[in-house]
Amino acid sequence: MRNEGRDQWTAQPMAWRTDRTVDTRDRFIVRTYNTLFGAIVLFAAIEAVLFYTGLATTIATAMLGTSWLLVLGGFMVVSWLASRAAHRAESKAVQLLALGGFVLGEAIIFVPLLYIADRFAPGAIRSAGAVTLAGFAGLTGVALWTRKDFSFLGGILRWGMILALVAIGASLLFGFQLGTLFSVAMVGLAGGAILYDTSRVLRDFPEDRYVAAALELFSSVALMFWYVLRLFIGARSR
Repeated sequence: MRNEGRDQWTAQPMAWRTDRTVDTRDRFIVRTYNTLFGAIVLFAAIEAVLFYTGLATTIATAMLGTSWLLVLGGFMVVSWLASRAAHRAESKAVQLLALGGFVLGEAIIFVPLLYIADRFAPGAIRSAGAVTLAGFAGLTGVALWTRKDFSFLGGILRWGMILALVAIGASLLFGFQLGTLFSVAMVGLAGGAILYDTSRVLRDFPEDRYVAAALELFSSVALMFWYVLRLFIGARSR
């Protein structure tokens, strides 16, 4: 009897700790997706202000007239700094500032593509946004429903991104166009990144790093939106 009583008393704290761990993870997931939603709203608000004030035209003209290698290089540096700060900074304010800086950088680099879409492919932005959100929701649902560990995609995604950067750099240096198949492949790569990031949100990210998790997810969603929009522009400008 004494042993049974002891087992009951020790089992209760274990169950309480398990429940607390689950609750903590659930709160982390909710915070991550709330922060992601805020980042998407901020991105849309920045673009709306830039186009409403006419600054988008100035930015697009300047960026389209300069070397995209310099633009992409600068953006990669900003992305690396923002990601590093979001992952390592102890201050939540610094983490959020890093996310905000990353969103601002994405908004600026999107301006030329959105400008082209707005002028030459009416309706493409709305259609691409809807397809991207539907794709993100579907892939997130798969990861949440199956609870499958997609960490095996990490190596594939890294190599895919390296090959994509090489292809983009070569196209800019040698003046050839990356066609529809490349855009389709990049949409697939972004989809894999969403599965990978969602799996990490469910399993790996520390509970105090929901800002960093939101940044990773936002980056993958933005990548998908970029290439889905390119596909719609190509289809509607023919």
